[in-house]
Amino acid sequence: MSLAIPGAPCRPRAVTVLGATGSIGTSTLDVIARHPERYRVHALTAHRSREMLLAQCLAHRPAVAVLATEHDAAWLRARLDEAGLATEVRAGAEALIEVAEAGEVEVVMAAIVGAAGLLPTLAAVRAGKRVLLANKEALVMSGALFMDAVERHGATLLPIDSEHNAIYQCLPSEHRGGLARHGVTRLLLTASGGPFRGWTRERLAGVTPEQACAHPNWSMGRKISVDSATLMNKGLELVEACWLFDARPEQVQVVVHPQSVIHSMAAYSDGSVIAQLGNPDMRTPIAYGLAWPERIDAGVEALDLFQVARLDFEAPDETAFPCLRLAREAMAAGGTAPAVLNAANEVAVEAFLDGRLGFTGIGELVARTCEALSVEAAGDLETVLEADTRARRTARRALEGARGGTS
Repeated sequence: MSLAIPGAPCRPRAVTVLGATGSIGTSTLDVIARHPERYRVHALTAHRSREMLLAQCLAHRPAVAVLATEHDAAWLRARLDEAGLATEVRAGAEALIEVAEAGEVEVVMAAIVGAAGLLPTLAAVRAGKRVLLANKEALVMSGALFMDAVERHGATLLPIDSEHNAIYQCLPSEHRGGLARHGVTRLLLTASGGPFRGWTRERLAGVTPEQACAHPNWSMGRKISVDSATLMNKGLELVEACWLFDARPEQVQVVVHPQSVIHSMAAYSDGSVIAQLGNPDMRTPIAYGLAWPERIDAGVEALDLFQVARLDFEAPDETAFPCLRLAREAMAAGGTAPAVLNAANEVAVEAFLDGRLGFTGIGELVARTCEALSVEAAGDLETVLEADTRARRTARRALEGARGGTS
């Protein structure tokens, strides 16, 4: 990985925000707006949220904007023409890759949710950008291929998930080559426990999408909110932590911490445990990633320990929330197993949000899909993408055969 040189840039760095209309994207733009002397927006992308992307274009005046379909792109193009903006509007997956690898771009915020973020994020890595990784699924799916590309192309990879960003801050500056080599015995990945902490599996059976999306501490999109509620988000983060920090699954311990004040910790062989604390606001890790190795104002209030008053910890309940165990098993299996897990989960969460699958059915559908498909060596990107496609097809067939999908 390349290292940034300390000191403020002599000109604003060009930033592409992949997934600009989501919670991470909007927080990124908030931080950028606080430092116009440091950063300028080159490109903003969204899937279908054209009205919100229009507002962002009017506020930040990017050179390029990208939407999923030409229909939505034509609508945005007309609105920007009326406003007198020269922003070029493009459509489709190829346009995402182009704005991620564009020569004038120095920083790419990878915040597209799900597997859709893999190819543009990997394009940014292969172009040697500073990649702020908020799309954990890209690394979950491609694992070794992704990290090899980071090294080969000299990209700078900075994790933006609050937990991985915290671990990054708690580890030595060079932590590759295995944790033991640097005196690290465990990574302690904290979890809020979501909105259903302490619930039994029987009680969870009646959970609605509205309940699952009401996270007690964080403001997030619907998909990641459901993942947090099932603890699959923590499972995906466990897989991501293994790849980011060259750790084995057994070296990553999930700790439920309902206050969400300690974002994660690293335990050392001398008995020390180093933690990163802060208010639950994603602008903190975003600002860290943008400015690293410096620190800049993120617009986040300092943590008031007297107001927090107490910090609680407990073990996760993997009987009521089996997705965490499924993710650990997928990482231990290696190869295409994490890609299958992720694809099955995306199908299951979509079905739950659409009312076609019960809450506890999410983990059941993921487990059935993982059991149905053999694990292959993930030697190239084509194999990973084929595993993703096959897992989605298998999960949808299982869903259709579940008599209404409410198991």
